[in-house]
Amino acid sequence: MKHIVAGVVAHVDAGKTTLSEALLYKTGAVRTLGRVDNGDAFLDPDTLEKQRGITIFSHQANLHYGDLSLTLLDSPGHVDFAAQTEQILPVLDYAILVVSATDGVQGYTQTLWRLLKRYHVPTLIFVNKMDADGVDREAILQHLQTELAPGCLPFDWDGDVDSMPEETAEAVALQNETILDDYLNGTPLSTSTIQHMIQRREVFPCFFGSGLKMTGIDTLLDGLSRWTLESEPAAEFGARAFKISHDEKGERLTWIRVIGGVLKTKAEVLPNQKANQLRVYNGGKSQMVSEISAGDVGVILGLTDTRPGQGLGAAANSPAPLLQPVLNYAVKLNGVDAHTCLTALRQLEDEDPQLHVTWSEQVQEIRVQIMGPIQLEVLQEQLKTRFNLVVSFGEGSILYRETITEPVEGVGHFEPLRHYAEVHLKMTPAKSGSGMTFDTDCPVDVLGKNWQHQVLTSLQAKEHLGVLAGAPLTDMHITLITGKASIVHSVGGDFREATWRAVRQGLMMLLANDGDQLLEPWYQFRLTVDGDNVGRAMTDIQRMHGSFETTMTNGANTVLSGVAPVSEMQDYARTVQAYTHGLGQLECVVDGYRPCHNADEVIADADYHPVSDLENTPDSVFCAHGAGYPVAWDQVPTAAHVPYVMTH
Repeated sequence: MKHIVAGVVAHVDAGKTTLSEALLYKTGAVRTLGRVDNGDAFLDPDTLEKQRGITIFSHQANLHYGDLSLTLLDSPGHVDFAAQTEQILPVLDYAILVVSATDGVQGYTQTLWRLLKRYHVPTLIFVNKMDADGVDREAILQHLQTELAPGCLPFDWDGDVDSMPEETAEAVALQNETILDDYLNGTPLSTSTIQHMIQRREVFPCFFGSGLKMTGIDTLLDGLSRWTLESEPAAEFGARAFKISHDEKGERLTWIRVIGGVLKTKAEVLPNQKANQLRVYNGGKSQMVSEISAGDVGVILGLTDTRPGQGLGAAANSPAPLLQPVLNYAVKLNGVDAHTCLTALRQLEDEDPQLHVTWSEQVQEIRVQIMGPIQLEVLQEQLKTRFNLVVSFGEGSILYRETITEPVEGVGHFEPLRHYAEVHLKMTPAKSGSGMTFDTDCPVDVLGKNWQHQVLTSLQAKEHLGVLAGAPLTDMHITLITGKASIVHSVGGDFREATWRAVRQGLMMLLANDGDQLLEPWYQFRLTVDGDNVGRAMTDIQRMHGSFETTMTNGANTVLSGVAPVSEMQDYARTVQAYTHGLGQLECVVDGYRPCHNADEVIADADYHPVSDLENTPDSVFCAHGAGYPVAWDQVPTAAHVPYVMTH
């Protein structure tokens, strides 16, 4: 049988879980058709999911259709849990993107589309809710081609490639110049040709139906069977982790997709860590297995140091997640022991690394970073139901970041008694959303390979902070260009100190030349209001320093699409509900980081003094020999004095 792993992704309320239930029921994987609103959906087994009627965690189901063996991974549809969806993308062979016929392509749909492109996931599209009144199939198809890709083409005819309508065949051939030339010269399209075009993301087959009414399901299943290709497994063992969870007994579960070889029970997966037990899940139920073969999805028990995106064996790590939390909340303990609460949050952070739990020793406070308010509510319920901890959260704050706008060379020198290291780093701005990247361009005869490794390891060892507001750095590329070591006195720790000092010294140099920049998260929004409130909406968006690019009328309503700072728009949904009397709708999706619209105000409120932050700005940044020359903030009252301190 052909075995593929497919993920179902969609905007919330598009009918993703309903479609998954229909696929399971049609193939006989389940005997009764579950419903999200009834709380008995096969792929929403968690208590919180049943209570809220939404998918919060990704789940696995297995089904068979003809000669197709399909592992289905259901994913959350709410934007607050987008990180859970992104985690499963690197292990998919194909994705099924569900689009509501009544709502069309939403802001979060476009976010999913960008993620699918980033992870090179071939995609089939199912247009759901075609049974709704006033739905126009051709208009929807044109909408998909405009908003997503020209290769979104109808594949819902009966039969194989020989039955393909000529109009569709021409549209398919148009997606590849070489294939178009062959087609115009009389070479007909073959099944294999189309399969590879789909796999290369040149063509995106579109199917139409209703998951609730069970229409179009057979056509979609036939399309999955006919137009997909099984991935070629590697000979050597390799697997990729995509999820961490804990079962009802507290056992830590590492969810993996094996991409090469075979994983057997008791095999050593990581140094001194064995696969004590292997399981395969189907909904909320599991069974123990003795091995997991290439192409299969399963769970390993007994691993303690895994994380989503980690490659095991010969498999490479997945790229760093694109979606990052943008809101920061303090935990109000309400009498709960701080250590107990922190331990519980660390376990939840283990399951969702994007939670980013931090403990501030100075103010004795726990803080969590999240995507949105629904995630915060779920987090509060998890602490109560799983750990019996009743806590609340303070008012949220924005997670700012910092970057640089021009290149600089940072120099770090560390030379206390019987220690020596010198590091020169070239720091250059990188494209938005690229994060922090590091490499080396230093000859080994200048600085030995071992010392270069120490520098790169030190760069990756901690989150570096900026010097404007003490916010984490991003969108920067750092290259080791030269350095010095002592044959007698240098040790690895010396290069850690010198490396961190070099980063900080470069930032302080730029501070004097206004080369540092504060960034803030921005929303991509879609605001629907009635005609009487369009003027109010436009005025509000401009007041929030946002912009709207398009205005289109949808019946009696007007839709405004654009971007605005999260800090200005995060509570605007309630305002919309108030002035439209519940008829308006605001949809917001985080659209990455951009220059802060009120940087001077934020920096002033942060009251961050980089020189006095000795944990991140040791005094040896300002002293050539690192001998402990004290530099207090009042000795460096303005940025203009910084170069003098560094050189004197």
